[in-house]
Amino acid sequence: MLPHRFPILAALVTSLALGCRSAPQPPSIAAAAPQDAFWTGLQALCGRAFVGQLTEGSPADSNFRRSELTMHVRRCSPAEIRIPLHAGADRSRTWVLSRTERGLRLKHDHRHADGSEDSVTQYGGDTRSAGSATRQEFYADAHTATLIPPARTNVWTVEVDQAGQRFAYALRREGTDRRFRLEFDTGRPVAPPPAPWGAEP
Repeated sequence: MLPHRFPILAALVTSLALGCRSAPQPPSIAAAAPQDAFWTGLQALCGRAFVGQLTEGSPADSNFRRSELTMHVRRCSPAEIRIPLHAGADRSRTWVLSRTERGLRLKHDHRHADGSEDSVTQYGGDTRSAGSATRQEFYADAHTATLIPPARTNVWTVEVDQAGQRFAYALRREGTDRRFRLEFDTGRPVAPPPAPWGAEP
């Protein structure tokens, strides 16, 4: 009687093997949650600094053209990432990205050399869509519109392209020709700069 069982066993083994091959694979992080993937990509740069350049701007941005630009992914936590931007000896600017219940937020922390807040600070905005694993857009919020009325239509973009080894920060002011873009080579880390003004060493 034993030989008659072999076809049944063979069919059962074949069915199990096919089931294993056809089992759906879990989606990639990027496909399942673009903002999670973006955050992970940014966190991967934590502790490192990179030199960059102005690739698009206006005559008002001359300081960024003539200064050495260094960004430093200085402080990272599950909820917040702080990225000081140094323009030569000017250590007044820090980009602050954080997670909210609805998405991501970008704020600009501006300080004086004594650590006190600048009169124009904490402007920025939130994402309005899931974006992508490499690019997120932040739309000016109500605080920004009150603080800097012309900036009420600002849209800031942050890009983290691991494959292309590039970090980019950009601004466009919708309804105008105002454009600003900085790009940094993340394939070539440099020595971290001093702490930004107002931050702990």
